[in-house]
Amino acid sequence: MTREQAWNILTEYTKTDSLLKHALAVEAAMRAYALKFNEDEELWAAVGLIHDFDYEMFPDEHPMKGSAILAEKGIPEDIRIAILGHAQFSGVPRTSLMAKTLFAVDELCGFLMAVTLVRPTKSLSEVGLKSVKKKLKDKSFAAKVNRHEITAGAEELGVNFDDHIMFVLKSLSGIAKDIGLNP
Repeated sequence: MTREQAWNILTEYTKTDSLLKHALAVEAAMRAYALKFNEDEELWAAVGLIHDFDYEMFPDEHPMKGSAILAEKGIPEDIRIAILGHAQFSGVPRTSLMAKTLFAVDELCGFLMAVTLVRPTKSLSEVGLKSVKKKLKDKSFAAKVNRHEITAGAEELGVNFDDHIMFVLKSLSGIAKDIGLNP
């Protein structure tokens, strides 16, 4: 799957600016991890881009509905399985490195964006490990973000939690302006 194909699928089903920015963030994190793990950068980035494409139109059926749509579009099974696995409730095990990485970066990207957006400058460059960890402890902040999934994602991926946070923060820095975060 190419980025163009993924972008076309995403924008066919997703119109909300915040969801599009989240998709771009996850794309960047997946691309960075693909490079780190010497995996297919374009494929991993495309998976990150489309992982939530069905959420806006089918929130109660996400990601199962999306998997069916992707199957109809001829998207390979390994991609669909990775996307299904990013949702704990799907019951689909994360067996591939791509699936584990998607799970590890999804909630964290959303959380990092939220941490940045509450800063007066809305600048990603001002967000550090200490401020992220402080906000993780504050259960009222970004209350819908599943903290357990953030920590479990790093564990499943086999990376140090603090290093994971910093790696994803760095991966977002190159697209900060595109996702509404001042560089």
